[in-house]
Amino acid sequence: MNIVVLVKRVPDTNAKIVVTNERVDLSSVKWVISPYDEFAIEMALRHRESNGGEVVALTLGDAQSDKVLKDAKAIGVDKLVRIWNDNWNYLDSVGIQSALAQTITELGAQVVYCGKSAADTGAASTGPGLAEKLGWPNISNAVETEFGDKLLVTAPVSGNPAKLEVGLPAVITCDKGPYKVRKPNVKGIMMAKKATVEVKEASIPEQTVKLESHSYPPQKPAGKQFHGSESVQNVVQLLRDEANVI
Repeated sequence: MNIVVLVKRVPDTNAKIVVTNERVDLSSVKWVISPYDEFAIEMALRHRESNGGEVVALTLGDAQSDKVLKDAKAIGVDKLVRIWNDNWNYLDSVGIQSALAQTITELGAQVVYCGKSAADTGAASTGPGLAEKLGWPNISNAVETEFGDKLLVTAPVSGNPAKLEVGLPAVITCDKGPYKVRKPNVKGIMMAKKATVEVKEASIPEQTVKLESHSYPPQKPAGKQFHGSESVQNVVQLLRDEANVI
């Protein structure tokens, strides 16, 4: 079984984001594996333990992304692959999905696991978009999986948990579930330091999205305070006319 798990390098969710000269300045933030990708890694490792095979951690990014790959190695993945071309600058979602699909095909993957969304964009488009590019079925927001020739995946349907059977190959996006995400041990960390990252290039279509600028969202207006029963009529009117809640 050839299992690929996607990992993404994102700013720590507690990092303070600074905008300088219409661009986000990330020079001083801590970088980590996107949290939902940790659930994907756990799912991929459980698949390997159940059915055998190899787990390949795959990311798209420059050399700084090697750290998150090695973090995945310390947790237990077998092989590290990074996609990059120094001529790339900003890639839109179509470009990212195209590069991932090309590399996953080259790797001969039979199943791909990824987080349901990335902590930096929250777009939740990579898994479904990748499945479309590959022509594979996709189940999103999986919390549990039973492994075999087919997968029996627990995921929400109309707001309720359901078990869905899907044949392979397939793309599964992962949400937080009952699995406890494993952490690296000393042996894993030492092995990760010596691990080699294989770098691959990929062709992408002409980009359709151009990044113009970054800016903070507008500040919310200051809240209003009211005291005493004489304010009730005014409050009710504001709730109806401004807040539109009654």
